[in-house]
Amino acid sequence: MTLPVRATTARNLAILGSTGSIGQSTLEVVRHSGGRLRVVALSAHSNTEQLCQQALEFRPRWVIPTDPAAAKKCDWSALNGVSEVVCATDGMQQVVQHADVDVVVAAIVGSAGLAGTWAALEAGKTVALANKETLVMAGPLVMPLAASRNAKILPIDSEHSAVFQALAAGRREDLRRIVLTASGGPFRKLTKQQMSQVTVEQALAHPTWRMGPKITVDSATMMNKALEIIEARWLFDLPPDQIEVMVHPQSVVHSLVEFNDGSVLAQLSPPDMKLPIQYALTWPERLPSPARKVDWRTSWQLEFEPPDEDRFPALPLGREVAKVGGTAGAVLNAANEAAVARFLRGEMPFLQIVPVCRAVIDHHSYDPSPTLSQLMQLDTWAREEVQRWIG
Repeated sequence: MTLPVRATTARNLAILGSTGSIGQSTLEVVRHSGGRLRVVALSAHSNTEQLCQQALEFRPRWVIPTDPAAAKKCDWSALNGVSEVVCATDGMQQVVQHADVDVVVAAIVGSAGLAGTWAALEAGKTVALANKETLVMAGPLVMPLAASRNAKILPIDSEHSAVFQALAAGRREDLRRIVLTASGGPFRKLTKQQMSQVTVEQALAHPTWRMGPKITVDSATMMNKALEIIEARWLFDLPPDQIEVMVHPQSVVHSLVEFNDGSVLAQLSPPDMKLPIQYALTWPERLPSPARKVDWRTSWQLEFEPPDEDRFPALPLGREVAKVGGTAGAVLNAANEAAVARFLRGEMPFLQIVPVCRAVIDHHSYDPSPTLSQLMQLDTWAREEVQRWIG
């Protein structure tokens, strides 16, 4: 048997969204990589002070502040002779397409992450995808683009990383279904009446994961799992009927893959994003990781239960959107981003988030075969429509 040759050269990373939760965890993986991973580009939106500190530590070739106002206020002189500060409006797209970039870490939250991911795929780059919104918005366009440019999309989402790993153990034609697990969020046991009274602080208190505020609220509404159904539909080219969700409060089993013979394969690890991040960055190798490990010397239990779709209506909404495709994903994503932002500012109740998203979807003019330009226009329209519905 001939074993694959272990790679010895460093992989050059462009990290889009380096000051966010995923970006910071990615840099932690780089610190522990023993020189196998090298940062050549860092981008952030408004947190320019932290971006500058990261650049001083990792000394990338390019630093990309994407908020012009924040970039003007920052003193970049400390980076003279260290990094080139790229402030052009299309600077991020130019950098990710550069020949010196091997892997693009797409960690920008929301629809803002689509442009950089699209540019990377156009250049045939490997994309380590944490920005699920790219596929929710434009999956029918993104996946053919990746195929046409021989670009790879490796998932960072723990659930999709687990599916990706488990699928490798069997033949695709033998697949029966995949099961995405969900923690259930902080309101798993609350009644609708109780959820009608929850505060922003309560919604941000996730029981198992440490994440940014937007995705933490999405976990509380289970909209995050709805978006992951849509993401999985495009990433793995699966009909939505083959994608199921189970609540698993411990967040140790990240997803399951069931084959036609009844065998179910699962990927397990403590809830630590550094593991799926490193897997995407070093695939197909498995290197020592800074992520937490399972302690098999202690007793522990794993619980599973079906989600209550009456209390969490985001799930059936996400399944419907995954089935119809077209423009529906872009509208759902934008409406949810706008509604969550209003909730985080204390301008609307928690239980109004999903109904507003459904109302905006029902009100939009559906197109089964949109262009990228159409999707971006609908992104703007849906956000404005949320403001109209909420007032």
